[in-house]
Amino acid sequence: MSPSLASRLPPLRRAVLTLALCAVLPATAAAPRTLPIGNVQGSEARSAYEGRTVMVEGVVTADWRATLGGFFLQDSGDGNDATSDALFVQPGVDARVAAGDRVRVRGQVAETPAGAQAALTTLKAERIEVLKHGQPLPVRELAAAPADWRALEGEHVRIVAPLTLSGTDGLERNGELVVAFEGRLWQPSEVAAPGSARYAEVERDNARRRLVLDDGSSQRNPGQVAYLPADATLRTGTTFSAVEGIVDRRDDGNWRLQVTAPLTPPAVQHPAPPQVPGALRVASFNLENFFNGDGKGGGFPTLRGARTASEFQAQLAKLVATIRPLRADVAALMELENDGYGPESAIATLVNALNDGQGAAGDWRYVDAGKGPGTNPIRVGLIYRASKVKPLGKPVTLEGGPFVDHSRVPLAQAFSSVAGGKPFVVVANHFKSKGCSEATGADADQRDGQACWNATRVETARRTDEWLRTDPTGSGTQRAVLLGDFNAYAQEAPLRELYARGWQDAFAVAGVPQPYSYVYNGQTGRLDHALLSPAFVPALRGAVEWHINADEQDSLGYRERNVEGPWRSSDHDPLLLGFDP
Repeated sequence: MSPSLASRLPPLRRAVLTLALCAVLPATAAAPRTLPIGNVQGSEARSAYEGRTVMVEGVVTADWRATLGGFFLQDSGDGNDATSDALFVQPGVDARVAAGDRVRVRGQVAETPAGAQAALTTLKAERIEVLKHGQPLPVRELAAAPADWRALEGEHVRIVAPLTLSGTDGLERNGELVVAFEGRLWQPSEVAAPGSARYAEVERDNARRRLVLDDGSSQRNPGQVAYLPADATLRTGTTFSAVEGIVDRRDDGNWRLQVTAPLTPPAVQHPAPPQVPGALRVASFNLENFFNGDGKGGGFPTLRGARTASEFQAQLAKLVATIRPLRADVAALMELENDGYGPESAIATLVNALNDGQGAAGDWRYVDAGKGPGTNPIRVGLIYRASKVKPLGKPVTLEGGPFVDHSRVPLAQAFSSVAGGKPFVVVANHFKSKGCSEATGADADQRDGQACWNATRVETARRTDEWLRTDPTGSGTQRAVLLGDFNAYAQEAPLRELYARGWQDAFAVAGVPQPYSYVYNGQTGRLDHALLSPAFVPALRGAVEWHINADEQDSLGYRERNVEGPWRSSDHDPLLLGFDP
């Protein structure tokens, strides 16, 4: 209708005619054309279409509406390797879709927060149209870690490169495993000094190689993990092959693979008891909170450790199964309950269990420091075999300074071999942990990779060295070994302080490549160390760690599955040194 004709109509007839025409004519805002998903994703951190309405087509590769609130959609590609060809779709409408359906989706592009400075490109669907069923799923094969995971965001991939299992600590709570291309992930401060160019290089390389395997769900404590067999036994350092899933980014900003095909874990082979040359054997072991209640079978739950008497018996059995095969003559222990030295104390209970049923071989004794050492709920301790060594003089401790409230008081005892030889001193240590509760000033996290309380650990190292230079045992020997949980990796400041003062890493002296005793957050390193005084270095014949704990799942321990044997008797691996007397 021309403007001139409309102007000659009466007002009422003109309004009715206008409404009728609007009902049949197309809307002035044209529907968006179908875009390749790669165009929507783009090659930048955020989509250029953010906040705009688009329409895309593709095949549903995984439907996790019930667990993640959406499904993944992938098309045949836009020809640009720098852009991802898949999207996460959050349905705003009811739609019956399944993996293998080809669908057309119209919706608004959003960047869903996925951790600090990270986002997942998401299509908030307003309309979903199913075009075909039973379509083959698009998949991209990866033979190596990609240069940039963003170019694969949301895509269905099959990783044909071997993936090394690097950490299991998120499995029970979140259904997650940390894996890595090209072998284990190492704690940067285990292999490089914080702040160095090498340290930054290791951090970058870890980020490049790291990947989280996830179960397509945000449920906490999922129980059975969908992509693993029931009661799967996993061990860090083993490898998976042909892992398949959707590249995703959520929660903590880490790149992850929502696994779509069941994994077959490799067969686990536990390491045999360690062998080390030398007639004199010295061990170190963090017991992970060994508390024995009232010492009479009651008093549970305790402040730490076992919650029930039956859990305690399971814990005790695992510790005995760990310590006996070491065949150590002296052992430094950490995380003993600080409850004296009487017949019902934790250390007496452990020694009695080691001796039980051993006949003449049951000659374990403990060093009685009289009290403590220290007032912390946990303490260090020393045990020894009377048929192999004898104590010389009384045990000594170092109190005050950082040992009042933070680092555990060290315990030193001089020994000599019953077969003859020079005296030597064993010092049990347990430095302040990395947890940040109440840490302030120089002890606050300096963001250098050494976490909290690092200044206190450095001061602990300095005071320990100065104390030992005074010959506190009165033995007159300069042959000494510092053993224990230093709560610092090998290249962190507390260890470098001791290296600078002349103490030598026994594993470096023995030529052990890449030693480790602890796995945390998917990264491997050492918190447990053995440091030799220069005078004791010539006597060293070998050093070994028994990897029965750090690589094992938490669930194998006494609190859960309680798998028979020493496996996961603690969260730290024991270490063993061999010396000439």
